[in-house]
Amino acid sequence: MKEIKTIEIQDKVFDEIYTAHIQKNGTSWLGWIPEVPKVKCEEQTETVLLKTLEKELHEALVAEEEAWEKQFEEDVKAGKLDHLRKEALENVRAGKFKYL
Repeated sequence: MKEIKTIEIQDKVFDEIYTAHIQKNGTSWLGWIPEVPKVKCEEQTETVLLKTLEKELHEALVAEEEAWEKQFEEDVKAGKLDHLRKEALENVRAGKFKYL
């Protein structure tokens, strides 16, 4: 295996930059993004690998966002966030807030 290179990949939808690690392994290229462990790819060329990493990164971020939104909705329905609503209303009534 050759030396690991690091390359920045920006997800344009979420407007965040991630660091990809890529490495030549025999006749193929391996790539992964440590911040998003689900993103690991292998392709025949570096160019194709980078495109695949970008696509896989975006798909993983969308999946994480959807899972978070689903959990949030379940928590709201279960009343797990009611104490936050109550606290916020108490703060408003007490004048402990700022207009943004």
